[in-house]
Amino acid sequence: MIEINKQANGLLSIYFTAGYPQIDSTIEIAAALEKAGADFLEIGFPYSDPVADGPTIQHSSEVALKNGMTLNVLFDQLKELRNRVSIPVFLMGYVNPVIQFGVENFCKACKEVGVNGTIIPDLPMYEYEDLYQGIFEENNVSNVFLVTPQTSSERVKKIDSLSTSFIYLLSSNATTGTKLDVQEQSESYFKRIKDMDLRNPLIIGFGIHNRDTFGKATQYANGAIVGTAFVKLLAEENYLEKIPDFISAIKG
Repeated sequence: MIEINKQANGLLSIYFTAGYPQIDSTIEIAAALEKAGADFLEIGFPYSDPVADGPTIQHSSEVALKNGMTLNVLFDQLKELRNRVSIPVFLMGYVNPVIQFGVENFCKACKEVGVNGTIIPDLPMYEYEDLYQGIFEENNVSNVFLVTPQTSSERVKKIDSLSTSFIYLLSSNATTGTKLDVQEQSESYFKRIKDMDLRNPLIIGFGIHNRDTFGKATQYANGAIVGTAFVKLLAEENYLEKIPDFISAIKG
């Protein structure tokens, strides 16, 4: 299994929605991102009611669904993943499609195509622990949990004990696409989590969109995730050609 290195700093993860802008663009985008210098990827599987997503990613999900993207289609596409991509890859989405697909079928499919883990924001931690942890572990699929400014230290420690790849540190309780505003309150939250000296790497998401916000986030965490800003790029012409400049503008 490819792992996120806890000693690493300045890691950049990119999120994009499978099936957007075209139904068959998933692998091409993933390969281009690795070549440009992304450290790991989050491929979103679209859902009709993406409650945690801002308007840009909501729109990409709508387009992807209209294009015909489903979990079956995605896993069929991902059979080519490890022929083209060597960095860690996580699937991100909502629990409803996973339940409909079947949790065991989903985890087995992830293992077969080389997906390292999942990020399912609306999967309750207790439900994962009571019902699904064994299935995930049997298939060597890591489930990533989210921490917010309101998450208690006790819960953060519990999340750390259940995690095997990284902890997703939300910069705020807002939806995706909001601007990262590292003020005193945010800084104390980031510092509180960092000072807990958890065993898993910390990756900050929501609001990272340029070199400045990436730099601020990586003062407190091992890396950061860019989603909305990249999905906006995918709406432009010749987006594949623009990916190297996009990555270098953030990472330097």
